[in-house]
Amino acid sequence: MRLKLYRGKWAITWREEGRTKRRSLHTRNRGEAERRLKDYAREVVGGTVADIAAVYLKEKEKTAHSYGSMLTSWKAVEPTFGHLRPDQITRDLCRQYISKRQKAGISNGTIRRDLGVLRAGLRYAKQDSRAAFAFPAIPPPRERYLSRPEYEALLKACALPHVGLFVTLALATAGRAGAILALTWDRVDFDKSIIRLADGRSGRKGRATVPMTDRAARALKQAYEARTSDYVIEWGGQPLKSIRRAFSAACARAGLGLEVTPHTLRHTAAVWLAEAGTPMPEIATYLGHSDSRVTERVYARFSPGYLRKASKALE
Repeated sequence: MRLKLYRGKWAITWREEGRTKRRSLHTRNRGEAERRLKDYAREVVGGTVADIAAVYLKEKEKTAHSYGSMLTSWKAVEPTFGHLRPDQITRDLCRQYISKRQKAGISNGTIRRDLGVLRAGLRYAKQDSRAAFAFPAIPPPRERYLSRPEYEALLKACALPHVGLFVTLALATAGRAGAILALTWDRVDFDKSIIRLADGRSGRKGRATVPMTDRAARALKQAYEARTSDYVIEWGGQPLKSIRRAFSAACARAGLGLEVTPHTLRHTAAVWLAEAGTPMPEIATYLGHSDSRVTERVYARFSPGYLRKASKALE
């Protein structure tokens, strides 16, 4: 479904049985038309999953900095689920999809993310209760993190300035890729030497306020002098929705494997902090974790004092 002007008023158009259908929204105001389209998507019973996803993704295109990843996930699930009604999604069908993707070498984490986007779209349209989902097992925590020589090699392999800036900030802030790509200059405080990853919107995970490292401060000042937009990470004056392709190319030049992703830098930052003996509550604050028990469960074993006191009882 999409919006289209028809005789001066907005209408919904869609394809059904090879023919274009149209339904007037009885308004000339674009904003009102978008609201009515959203309401219609929530109420529609005979619509397909693809109809609902089209409205959901159109909304997320304006608000989600992970939109590129969401679109990739939808493209993965569309051939299997797009033509169905929500009530036709069953656990058996999901299991068939999971098996097919696993045989193609796709990880459980990626499959869970793709099905999660599908379920989120139905939830947005209040149609998720009509579907029954099954998910693959939760993958174990990622073990891969970079050594200091590997990080320096990666930074040196960044052919483009915005990629190098991303790699610098990803380690210095321990922020998620989406938070760094969404960072704007008004949240970079050179006077106080801090970076505010949070943008004021609720439900934004892992967006802490952190101090600048010396390397980050130098890189940011250089980028600020050359800025052409409000976004810290930009390309051709435009913000980026994804940096995965350029990041992967830099990893290849640095001799790093495919298992290294932008998120690896967040993990690396946390491991380095733990190895330096940083208290777990401080690492949790740096990562934006609301509960330090989550941080401790993943990163306590990297601390130099991990279980040392307990081990003395065994001497």
